[in-house]
Amino acid sequence: QEQLVESGGGLVQAGGSLSLSCAASAILFSICDVAWYRQAPGKQRELVASITSHGSRNYADSVKGRFTISRDNSKDTVYLQMNSLIPEDTAVYYCNANEIYYNGEILEFWGQGTQVTVSS
Repeated sequence: QEQLVESGGGLVQAGGSLSLSCAASAILFSICDVAWYRQAPGKQRELVASITSHGSRNYADSVKGRFTISRDNSKDTVYLQMNSLIPEDTAVYYCNANEIYYNGEILEFWGQGTQVTVSS
């Protein structure tokens, strides 16, 4: 069964760092565009960072210069290194993967989410 499993969330003081991981199973990870989203209480889910199957990266303006997304296809894992955290980064962080096939078919998968809390 296809799944994405996030880990690495927790409680950290403002200015601190956390590293999130998302491990894929039963998914053709190497052909996936993968991304991290977050959802704070009372707010819509928003894109934080993404990385394509070719390694192109994109970041939300609010995290540029502080967060880094990376992937290791040999481990079917995507990472999110978060530095200089601020209370506004507090949210549930979700991993997203899209299997993109040459015929245009896209299969989308979501992880269960991991809580990140930044105290002031």
